[in-house]
Amino acid sequence: QVQLVESGGGSVQAGGSLRLSCAANVRTFSSYGMGWFRQAPGKEREFVATIRWGSGKTVYAHSVEGRFTISGDAAKNTVYLQMNSLNSEDTAVYYCALDPTGNAYDWWGQGTQVTVSS
Repeated sequence: QVQLVESGGGSVQAGGSLRLSCAANVRTFSSYGMGWFRQAPGKEREFVATIRWGSGKTVYAHSVEGRFTISGDAAKNTVYLQMNSLNSEDTAVYYCALDPTGNAYDWWGQGTQVTVSS
């Protein structure tokens, strides 16, 4: 059973930064890739960023491109999301997810709250 645990959320003022972490109980780099998603109040969950371990390719939502960076640490089985220049529209619960084969994100974390105040 894959378990993903997010941390690093919190409250920050607009323009500030946070780094989210997602620790897995499996070798994350043996999977196809991992991603970050978010869900704001009253809205559907949306894609934020993904990283594919084999190619190292990263993809970002347009709304975060240039501000957020996804990365991973194989030794710690952890994936990170560095978030800079945060604004109120980034307020949401952030989830990490693992895609084992390239077909779908089969495992999800419990989420971590990020609140950006203006």
